[in-house]
Amino acid sequence: MVGVPYPRGVRYVVIMAGGSGTRLWPLSRQGTPKQLLPLVGGKSLLRLAFERSLASVPAERVWVVTGAAYADVVAAQLPELPAGNILGEPVGRDSLNAVAWPAAVLHRLDPDAVIAQVSADQVIEPVDVFAGCLDTAYAVAEADPSVLVTLGVVPTSPHTGYGYLHRGAALPGFEGAHAVLDFAEKPAREVAEGYLASGEYWWNSGMFVWRAATLLEQLRLLLPATHASITELAEHPDRLAQIFPGLARTSVDYGVMEPVSAGHGSAHVAAVALPVSWRDVGGYQSLAEILGTDAAGNAVSGLSVSIDAADNVVVNDDDGSVVALLGVSGLVVVRTPSATLVARAEDAERIKELVAAVTLQAGPQFA
Repeated sequence: MVGVPYPRGVRYVVIMAGGSGTRLWPLSRQGTPKQLLPLVGGKSLLRLAFERSLASVPAERVWVVTGAAYADVVAAQLPELPAGNILGEPVGRDSLNAVAWPAAVLHRLDPDAVIAQVSADQVIEPVDVFAGCLDTAYAVAEADPSVLVTLGVVPTSPHTGYGYLHRGAALPGFEGAHAVLDFAEKPAREVAEGYLASGEYWWNSGMFVWRAATLLEQLRLLLPATHASITELAEHPDRLAQIFPGLARTSVDYGVMEPVSAGHGSAHVAAVALPVSWRDVGGYQSLAEILGTDAAGNAVSGLSVSIDAADNVVVNDDDGSVVALLGVSGLVVVRTPSATLVARAEDAERIKELVAAVTLQAGPQFA
């Protein structure tokens, strides 16, 4: 871990690259999670996130939080990244701890650090527009030591798979920045249609910008036990294996952002608009959007042959095989050397259930 303090008050990017990506099983496995797979133009989602980060900060100010088991693969995919900038979680403890740990580490190195917390499982284009929005979010956080900034994607459809945020008044002097009134969970279709029609709601991107000190102060007020443990970990990194597994498991939305937006803590929440093409690659529906479709509506990757087959997602990750479809529609078919998935597209969100059953009935080596 880097031990030399940075100049004070500079900008950083922290990429969250943990998680197993269960909804992309069997492509994404315990040893090869989705963010490390070459899913987009031969590049991994992590690599794309790193390259987007370089539009805002130099490589030495990019940090990655990932599973300890993936640290070597992350280092190999990002050779420009200083080795000490990879934080390997010994166990998963949800997104709150994935943002709190690097905040505590960077706060020790730079008490005025301003951090953009971004995700490694998203595809965002164009990069220059994203970088401009990130610059605005940094500026908002730099101007106000009591703000937590979230990035809100301007919605293009009444998507029911995303959370939403309700924007309030504009922040003077910052284009596309607004106060946040509250957060909304993934809505029913008719509710999402209402959100879109109102023009007052943005998709919750799960990306944030804040001063490290501001986030840590909210932790101290809202989750004092987590704050104490994270502070101790930053001071004693050699105790990672003892401290991290004992952290309470919760998301940053539930633990900090939603309580603060409801008036708890000492901060307030703002949002900066992201008028970009944004896809959260959480499952096969979003992967299909990235792959694009042929004349029959099939999204295909790898060697595949279809006759009278339409509106399917077909992924063949086994170089020695062909996937052939005849007279079927609305399926997700995924072939790998050790596991094959066949599911109705409408059931793709239930793949987590299937992986649990596979683990129990066939063995953890197939999960």
